Parts: sequence; structure tokens; C-alpha cells
Amino acid sequence: MYFTGFADEAGSSIDTQIKATKELGWNYIESRSVNNTNITDLSGADFEIVFNKLLEADIKISCFGSAIANWAKDPRSQEDFLYSLAALKRAIPRMNRLGTKYLRGMSFGIVKDVEPDHPEIEKQIFEKLKILVKQCEDAGIIYLHENCMNYGGLSYEHTLRLLDAIPSPNFKLVFDTGNPVGSDHHVGTPPYKKQSSWEFYKNVRDFIEYIHIKDCIFIEETGEIFPKLTFTFPGDGHGDVIRILKDFIDSGYNGGLSIEPHLAVVYHDGSKNSSQEIQYENYVNYGKRLMDIVNEIKSDNY
Repeated sequence: MYFTGFADEAGSSIDTQIKATKELGWNYIESRSVNNTNITDLSGADFEIVFNKLLEADIKISCFGSAIANWAKDPRSQEDFLYSLAALKRAIPRMNRLGTKYLRGMSFGIVKDVEPDHPEIEKQIFEKLKILVKQCEDAGIIYLHENCMNYGGLSYEHTLRLLDAIPSPNFKLVFDTGNPVGSDHHVGTPPYKKQSSWEFYKNVRDFIEYIHIKDCIFIEETGEIFPKLTFTFPGDGHGDVIRILKDFIDSGYNGGLSIEPHLAVVYHDGSKNSSQEIQYENYVNYGKRLMDIVNEIKSDNY
């Protein structure tokens, strides 16, 4: 098992991201953005700078945290699909150079004007994702679907539908412990109950390839895309982090644990930015807290 994380939450520059990773004693970064640009969208020249600095520091990229088919992409939009396809085609040779086998992707945003699991919407999502996954399959990389504010994140049942519709060995799950906390369980008729991280996890456990560690407390419904949450250190929120980690570690999990603290920075919410010093300190302290939890689990203290 190894530790990694969205190091852009420690700082925007690759130098700061490497520094935080080294301070934690880690060898991996889950790369989402550098200088506020997604790694799939960096210019060729900027990617070369990043590549060489990572090589010099002996830091590896565990996963490309792409925006492919993410919560901001409408499944009905051909433009959004073509952006995702182009981003994937840019990512593949970069991943090959870096020796990275995982790409984080999603299943398009939740539409608001019709039911998000309407048969026609589902058909478009499945067809478009099949194309993206086939590109990954041909390139020998794994498309990791994250349970975020997207079709697959509507419920564990929706994620299982995706897996049934796209039976590829290159289509797996990255499970985010914090994302279910403020999300409705879109099954049955409204009003929906909130999701349980543990319930979601245990129903998709056999398909999980990689884990995002995030924790938070649900505050209230806001009517916006993203629920109102207070983000916490791992184990202090409602994300069942310790219970999930203990179950997965006890089952022999030997993959990546990737931190996404959101304590100082919420990547999709510019209003949450704080000083660079606080961002850096929170990222490093979050990583240390996770390592302490894992050590406690392994020593049977939980």
C-alpha cells in the first residue's frame, strides 16, 4: 500500500507539490493541476518542465486527476464529449511517459431539467463512456470512475449499472469516502435520503481499485450543485473513513490511498482559497493524520 494525494491542494506550483510530497516521505502525487491548469491541458512545453522536475525528484504520478466526463460536463453536449475525448488523447502519451496506469474520470454531470437516469440520458452516458473506456483499453490504462456529483454518484445502484453497461477490465472504481456524505441517494421517489459512505462502499467494494480519502460533515441543503459541507481531518467527519479503511486493509488492499483534504482549498470552489502557508500546512498535516490512522489499524488499535 502507498500514500499519495492531490498535491495541488498543497500549492499550485510543481515545486511546492514536490516539496509537500517529500516532507511526508511519499513517492507519489495524484496530479490534477499545475499552476491552475489540469495536467491534461498543460502545453507541451509546460508538461516537459513538470516531467523533468518529477524525474529529478524521483516522484511518480499515481493517477491523472482529469476533468474527463466530470460533473461540469453535460452528457447531452457533443462539445463536452469532444473535449473529454481530446483531453484523454492528450493524456495517454503523457501517462505512458510517466508510467502512470490510472486515470480518474467520471460519468458526466447530473442534468437538472429531466430525470438524470432517464433512459435516453442513460443511453448517451453509456455510449459515450464506452468510447472513452475503449480508448483506455487500447492504451493499456485504467479508467477509474469516481463517485462524485455525476451519474454514477447518484447511488451505488447507478454505479453498478455503469459497471454492467461497460464490462471492460479497464473500467474500475476509485471510491471517495467523503463524496456520499452530502449527496442524495437517488433511488425511489423524492424526498431522497442522504447517502451513507459505508453503504455505498460495501456495495461496490469488489470493483474498487483505488481510494480517495476525504472526510466532511453535512450541514444543510443549499439548492446548489454542491451540498454545504464542513471538511474535516480524516476520521473526524461522517465519511466512515476509519471503518472503510479498516475493512479494506483487513481484506488485503495494497493499492493507493490518495488524500483530497479540501480543508483550505475546495478545487471547484474558488471562494474557499486560503493562504499558501495554510494550504501547505493542512495538506501535510492531513497526510500525517492518515498515516497515523493506517498505523493504528495495522496495530489493531481500531
